[in-house]
Amino acid sequence: MSTAYAELTKAMQLYFDGFHNGDVETLKKVFHPNCHLISGTTGEMVDDPMPAVYERVKGRKSPAENGQVRYDQILSIDLAGPDCALVKVQIGIEPKLFTDYLNFVKLDGEWRIASKVFTFVMVEDAAKAHATPAAQAAE
Repeated sequence: MSTAYAELTKAMQLYFDGFHNGDVETLKKVFHPNCHLISGTTGEMVDDPMPAVYERVKGRKSPAENGQVRYDQILSIDLAGPDCALVKVQIGIEPKLFTDYLNFVKLDGEWRIASKVFTFVMVEDAAKAHATPAAQAAE
C-alpha cells in the first residue's frame, strides 16, 4: 500500500503551520525553491517567486500572533502517480480565505510544492455565504 497520502498530509501540515505561524523556515521545507504562486483573482496575473512570498510572510504579523482562528483544511488529494499529486486546500489569512491548488512532485523522497495557483474571497463573505437562513434573517 502506498504511503503517499500520509506523506502528503504531513507535508500539508508544514504548509498550514508555516503560514499560520509566519515561519519561513517551515515553509521552505514544503515549497520547492523554484515554485511560483499564481493568481488571477484581482483581474491581473500575479506570479510571485518564493523569495517574494517569504519576504511578505516575514513582513506581516502572523495569523497566530493575531489570535486568528485556523481555517485550514485539505479538500482533496489527487495522486497522479508515485511522484506527482494535486492537493486542493483552503487556508485563512484574515481577512482572506484562500483556495489553493498545490502541484506536488516527489524529489529525493520528499514531496515539494512545485507550483501553486490560488484564489480568495474575504472571510466575512465566505461566512455569510455559508450562514443558515435563520442566521441570515437575524442580520
